[in-house]
Amino acid sequence: MNTGYTSIFDLSPSEKLQLVEDLWDDLATSHQDVPVHDWQKEELARRKANLSKNRADGLTWEVVKRKVERRFDH
Repeated sequence: MNTGYTSIFDLSPSEKLQLVEDLWDDLATSHQDVPVHDWQKEELARRKANLSKNRADGLTWEVVKRKVERRFDH
């Protein structure tokens, strides 16, 4: 029996990406709290502490962009 519904697994890659983007946008505008696990909070705290200790370790957007372009430029 065909119900007329399409599974998300039958979507094209671009349709799947659009779905993910739509879901993300919906979550961002939701007034409900998105659950954050303890391990995620611990990881964020670790990264924040590391950033505070090693501020000079960060890269500018320009440097990151050049590295990505070099890596994926064929």
